[in-house]
Amino acid sequence: MCLIFRIILTAWLISSSSLSMALSIDSLRGVEKRKPNVIIIMSDDQGWGDLSMNGNPNLQTPHIDRIAKNGARFSHFYVSPVCSPTRAELLTGRYHPRAGVYSTSEGGERINLDETTMADVFKEAGYATAAFGKWHNGMQYPYHPNARGFDEFYGFCSGHWGNYFNSLLEHNGQIVQGNGFIIDDLTDKALEFIDNNQNDPFFLYLPYNTPHSPMQVPDKEWASFKDKSLIKLADARTGEEDVVFTRAALALCENIDWNVGRIQNQLKKLKLDRETIVIYLSDNGPNSSRWNGGMKGKKGSTDEGGVKSPFVIQWPGTISSGLEIDQVSGAVDLLPTLADLSGINYSIPKALDGISLKPLLVESNQKWPDRMLFSHWNGKVSVRKGRYVLDDNSKLFDLTTDPEQRVDITSQKPELTKALSMAVVDWKAEVLKDIAIDNRPFPVGHPDYKYTQLPARDAVAHGTIKRSNKYPNSSYFTNWTKNGDYISWNVDVLSEGDYAVAVYYVCPADEIGSTMQLSFEADKLDFKIAKANASGMINQQYDRVERMESYEKDFKPLKAGVIHLKKGAGELILRTTALSKTNALDFRMMMLTRESP
Repeated sequence: MCLIFRIILTAWLISSSSLSMALSIDSLRGVEKRKPNVIIIMSDDQGWGDLSMNGNPNLQTPHIDRIAKNGARFSHFYVSPVCSPTRAELLTGRYHPRAGVYSTSEGGERINLDETTMADVFKEAGYATAAFGKWHNGMQYPYHPNARGFDEFYGFCSGHWGNYFNSLLEHNGQIVQGNGFIIDDLTDKALEFIDNNQNDPFFLYLPYNTPHSPMQVPDKEWASFKDKSLIKLADARTGEEDVVFTRAALALCENIDWNVGRIQNQLKKLKLDRETIVIYLSDNGPNSSRWNGGMKGKKGSTDEGGVKSPFVIQWPGTISSGLEIDQVSGAVDLLPTLADLSGINYSIPKALDGISLKPLLVESNQKWPDRMLFSHWNGKVSVRKGRYVLDDNSKLFDLTTDPEQRVDITSQKPELTKALSMAVVDWKAEVLKDIAIDNRPFPVGHPDYKYTQLPARDAVAHGTIKRSNKYPNSSYFTNWTKNGDYISWNVDVLSEGDYAVAVYYVCPADEIGSTMQLSFEADKLDFKIAKANASGMINQQYDRVERMESYEKDFKPLKAGVIHLKKGAGELILRTTALSKTNALDFRMMMLTRESP
């Protein structure tokens, strides 16, 4: 019996020793850990001051504030003055004019096809990738998010959106009906994606589209704000404050915060909170005159109020909680930073303007380059270096002692003013040299993608046809009152074949009967508006202030038939050929679905 026991004991000791040796060898070699998940949440038109952590007593944002408590908070983080440029800089790590983005609509929002995106980098590294929300960097494939590194996309590719309830959205190119309030809906999709990919690393980009106007607010949030007294109001330099607009914006910010809390709870429930980097920021300054820390400027301005963004990041166990970072940084830094934090080796043919912020986040006693960071929009440029900013009028301000930009110190520091002024001249000469040159047509029928969406936004009207609003993004065409009137798109058909045509339209019963023709060179499709789709403006009851954008109708698809398109560039034309009554239709968009080859 003793002999048997000694044999068993000896075998166990040998096995245990082997296991310890194996663990020791693995420790020496460095067992590869699972790469961290990454979640980027970005709001739309939310100012630095629209968070309780930055001192605004008019609202409470505990879930966003908690990211700062759990991780790091950047006090001088900068984005672009408007939407699509910030998105381009975040995704590419390069200043937006270099990436081909010079506008927010009608094709000028598109990232050039030779740019590498952050999603490309993470997908190449084996991550599951998804974007849910407002893309605003190109609609037609290969500008579409599915072509820019994202396996999954749910949301809309335009700029502002006209309806926030049961919205007309898309999922990987197909038009779908949203479910409920849009931010809640986008978050639902994000939670589902996290759940489905909990066992493998994922990269999730969640660009919300509020508090951008129109100011459509759910009843629950509005009930808390409609009669709320505001304690802090706008600085007079940004213009007169519309208090009702402010209430609506802050209500939307609280809705965002609630949804951020849902994501945090999901990570905790799945035990992914220590394996996930979470970032929160906004794409530009506030979209109205409201409290913003007394800073000069708002959305559209290159002054502090227009480009200073809240920026918080957490990665429990790696980034120390409560970390405050003062160094100048910006959206261009996110690609190199997140790749660096995730341990991804990447190669991008073009030089990045951003640098990795990892040393500031996880290292101590680090040296930091005395860099310059430029902000640009509509020909105006400001530059920040350390504690100083040179504004678009070549006035110098010390942001440490004067964050509100009230005291011009140009005469006190002439050498620094001159150096920064020369840097701006050089930057403009290098970065803006090609900004006005854009000959890119709208691609149709890419061989790798089935769907091509052509909205009213990207078309040009001819004759009596009118756009529903001067802001193109979520507009439609109406006033089709004469035979021969048409709209056109400058397109490049990339694949010859048959395309099913669906026209999203409104036409009341007493106006049906008009005949339309879709043509491209010699290829033509004639069809008739034979079925009524009557619709007035929808969901106006949720507008808490009068909007400046186009109101939305309930546009439905009319199956117009199939057109054969030959490969090549030219004008795609939708024309009225026989007018039945006074207005042929209201036109929102056209979907082309490639059927062959």
